[in-house]
Amino acid sequence: MGTSASAAARDASSTPAVRIAARLGYVANGVLHLILGAIIVSIAFGANADSDQSGAFKALAAAPMGFLALWALAAGLWALGAWYVLDGSLQRDRPGNKGTAKKWGRRGSLWARAVVYLALGGIAASVALGARPNGEQSTEDVSRGVLSLPGGPFLLGAGALVIGGIGVGFVVIGIRRGFRKKVDLPAGAMGRTVVVIGVIGYIAKGISLVTVGVLVLVAAVRVDADAAGGLDGAIQTLVGLPYGPALVVGVGFGFIAYGVFSILRGKYARLDD
Repeated sequence: MGTSASAAARDASSTPAVRIAARLGYVANGVLHLILGAIIVSIAFGANADSDQSGAFKALAAAPMGFLALWALAAGLWALGAWYVLDGSLQRDRPGNKGTAKKWGRRGSLWARAVVYLALGGIAASVALGARPNGEQSTEDVSRGVLSLPGGPFLLGAGALVIGGIGVGFVVIGIRRGFRKKVDLPAGAMGRTVVVIGVIGYIAKGISLVTVGVLVLVAAVRVDADAAGGLDGAIQTLVGLPYGPALVVGVGFGFIAYGVFSILRGKYARLDD
């Protein structure tokens, strides 16, 4: 059963249509980050907007023919999620994944990304259908539910550390340019430009995730779900710091850089690694 499933996943991942869909998924993720970056920059200059994924989808819904763009984004994000499901299923076939722990660790990471992109696609589709979700409220509701469980503050604190750790990982990848192994960089100035954009984008996204992790950790320590926050809460927290607006502008342009990198990744991604 496992062998046949792996063979089916391998056959599907080698299909040109599936690979094109995955590349379009990276483009969709890039567009989402471009919108997020623009919203974050506007908040630094005093705009009142939701600077999270649901806010980006709602902003797009308000544009002419926005519902069509939302369905296109949903389709792209679902395609990227499906690609990560396939890629996770094929980890036993990848070079260097001979150890069981390493194979399942890599597989779990890819499937976790799949869940994120499939969920984002679902949110985009729901907004296209008329829903108006509140990402910040959802984060607080989830935190409140976790805190109500036995050992809830410790569980929420562990989740905060995971989020912060992912953010630190993004920063490290940016500083060490670890994303280069995920793309076939073009030669010359274009390749160097892609690297610079990737460094800026990964560091900015990492900073925002670390901030989210800190907010959730504060909620766990205080046993106060209202203190928790998602990306929107993180941006609002950064705005309130000394020189916060300038920092938020930097984060916003960093998200834009990450969006550009993701769009370029749609062209240059290594889909066999």
